[in-house]
This record gives sequence, structure tokens and C-alpha cells, in this order.
Amino acid sequence: MAQTETEGRQLLPGALARARDRLTGAYFGWWLVGVAFISQLVTVSANSYATGAFVKPMTTELDWSRSEFAIARSVGQFVVAGAALFIGTHVDRHGGRRLMVIGCIAMSGALFLSAYVHTLWQWLLLNGVIISAASSMCGGLVVYVTLSKWFVEQRGRAVSTAAMGVSFAGVVVTPASAWLVEEFGWRMAWQILAVWAFALLLPMTFLMRGTPEEYGLHPDGKSAAQIAAGGGRAAAADFARSLTRRQAVHTPAFYLVVVGFGLGAMSIGVMLLQMIPYLTDAGYSSRFAASMMAVTSLPSMLSKPVWGWLADRVDAKSAIIGFVTNAIALVIIVIAVRAHADQVVFAGFVLLGFGWGGNQPMQEVVWASFFGRRYLGAVRSAGIPFTLLIGASAPVLTSYYYDRVGNYDGVLLIVAACALLGSVLILFARKPEAPEASAASIAA
Repeated sequence: MAQTETEGRQLLPGALARARDRLTGAYFGWWLVGVAFISQLVTVSANSYATGAFVKPMTTELDWSRSEFAIARSVGQFVVAGAALFIGTHVDRHGGRRLMVIGCIAMSGALFLSAYVHTLWQWLLLNGVIISAASSMCGGLVVYVTLSKWFVEQRGRAVSTAAMGVSFAGVVVTPASAWLVEEFGWRMAWQILAVWAFALLLPMTFLMRGTPEEYGLHPDGKSAAQIAAGGGRAAAADFARSLTRRQAVHTPAFYLVVVGFGLGAMSIGVMLLQMIPYLTDAGYSSRFAASMMAVTSLPSMLSKPVWGWLADRVDAKSAIIGFVTNAIALVIIVIAVRAHADQVVFAGFVLLGFGWGGNQPMQEVVWASFFGRRYLGAVRSAGIPFTLLIGASAPVLTSYYYDRVGNYDGVLLIVAACALLGSVLILFARKPEAPEASAASIAA
């Protein structure tokens, strides 16, 4: 009797999902892409894109140094790294819906309470610990691992479309945050952002799902007839070749991918926090500085389908093109800002945005194609602490460099060099061999 009830609970959502697909003509996986888009828009806004607008007003009023303000972001990196070990395994076993509900409530509450910050420890607790942990419960790891389970042949397209939410945050949220701070003050601006985040994200949590097989569906929206005709061979091979966390961490590819993407993406964390103070220190207005975030984010967003196409049709290691582009763009920006060559500054940020566009979709496709989708949450969670530990020092060290030297030029050139090193590491990464048992199942 209990078994029948369990089967009924499993079949009903599957029937509903198939009915929805017939009515809308859309595979339910594409609904999850929309969920991931909104999730990324909200969580990266709370963690990064909105924060830059608060650096100067908060440090001025509360008498903090910029490195003290930035400690929250580095604390957050460690929090995310620790939380990832639990989150990835949970998503593999139970899906991400429950995590997203809890994360949405906690993140919105912490954003609202940020309006009442008066001491550094309060800021570190709210922004560094709670917002970081909550965002990781409803952000990248949860949604990208889920998408990689629902898509195989179209994985690059799905992930790149979802990742456009990250860039859209830069186009809309960064200028909006700067305007809110100027018009209403930084305290009320946090409260407005909290209400916005809760209202936008909570409805999305009810659409979250686990794997397509749990609902009687197949990856990439394949029909039963297509699967019978051999159309699901790529998805079956991807599943069979999957490495467990233990197997993955014993391969050289794991560490090359971890360190390579960690170094290659370092410019994102640095510039999201420092772009507005960097440009205003150089004599530009805060609105101009915020607009450069939009200038960077727009090409990042629009280029993501191109990166997704490259990942599906060419090779996900094309990510090295993005890393090299980032390095060149940072050098151009440093030179142009010092010379106040506004048109060149504009071009540098456009180029930087194009390079940023490939980071997330390429990274997710590399992880999934190298290690398979069956245990992907656990494998990704093992890699995230290494990647984030690489990036955790960047915001604080960048701010520390500024506090000691009085400008950001030298440290931005170091970040450019790190991007070049990251591209070399990804270039030398090789897909691990399938485990013997899995290889046999593929052959069969």
C-alpha cells in the first residue's frame, strides 16, 4: 500500500508535467531555465551587483575602510564554500526546491536588516554570512546542477540562457541601486531591494524540480519514441560515464578546471565590487560609473547564446577565449582611465563584458561534460571550495592594495595576468576516462 502511494506521488507530477508540455508545446526543462534566470538575477544582485553602490556611502557614514567593507565578501566566499558541500549532495538526492524556499526567505530578511547596520560585525554577519549562505541555497550551484540534469545535447544553450540573468542584473540592478542610494539613502535602498528580491524569487521556487526521470520525462525533451530510436544515446552515455565525488577528486582534470576557472573569473568579483569606487576615484560621476556596469553587462548578456553555441557545437574549452579577452580588456581599461580617454574606457568595458559572458556557461558545461550528470552536484560542491578560496582573497587584497597605494592600477594588471594563467590551465585539462563499470555499461 505504501509503495503504491509513493508511486502515485511520483507519477502525478510527471503526468502534470507532460500535460503542461502538451498544452504549451514546451519541454518543462525550459521552464526551469526561466527559474534559473530569475534566481541568478536576484542572487547575484544581492551578493555583488547591488553592493558596489553602497561602498562609498556606508564606509563614509560608518567610518570603515574599503578593505573592512570588502571583508564581508571574502567571508561570504568561505561561507559559500562550506555550504556547497551540503548543497550539492542535497540537490543530487532531493532536488533544490526546499533549499530555494529557505534561501529566499533568509536572503530577503538579511537584505532588509542591512538597513539597520551600525557596526562592522553586523555587516559581516548579514552580508558575509547570511546573504552568502542564503544566496547559495537558491543560486548558481542549485540551478545549474539542475539544468545539467535536464539537458545534455542542449546543455550549452540552456545554461547560457539561464546565465543571462547574471548579466541582466548588471544592466538593470546596478544603475537602479545607485539611483536608489542617491534618492532615498543607503538604508532605505537595502529595504527596497529586500522587498523586490522576495517578491520576484519566491514564486519561482514552486516551479523547481529534481531530475526529468523522476517525472517520466527524458533529458533535452526527447519523446519515448525518440529514446527507443536511439535519440537518447548522448544522455545515456553522459549518465553512465559519471564520476563520483571520490573518483573526480583523484583526477588531474578536477584541479586544472578548479584552479583555471577560479583564476579566469577573478576579474568578475573584483570589478563588481570595485568598479564604481575605481571610476569615481578617477574623477567620473557615480552615475557614469554605474552605467559602465550596464555597459559591461549588456554585451555579457547578449553574447551568452554565442558562448552556449560554442559549448554545444565546438568545445567548452573555448572558455579560454573569454579569459584572454578579460585580460586584454583590463589592460585597456587601466590605460584609458588614467588618460581619461572616455571612448576607449567605454570600449574596454564592452570587451570585458564579452569576455565575462562565456565564464558561467562554459564552466558549467565543462564540469558536466568532464564528470557526467549523475553525481554532478556532489562533484561541483567539491570543486566550489577550491574555486572560491582562490577568489576569496581577491576583494580584500584589492581593497588592501588601494588602502596602501591609493589606486587600483597595479592590482588590476595582476588580475589580468591571473586570467591568462587560468586560460593555460584549462587548455591543458583533459576529460577523465570513464570508470570501468560505466564504460562497460556504455558498450553494452
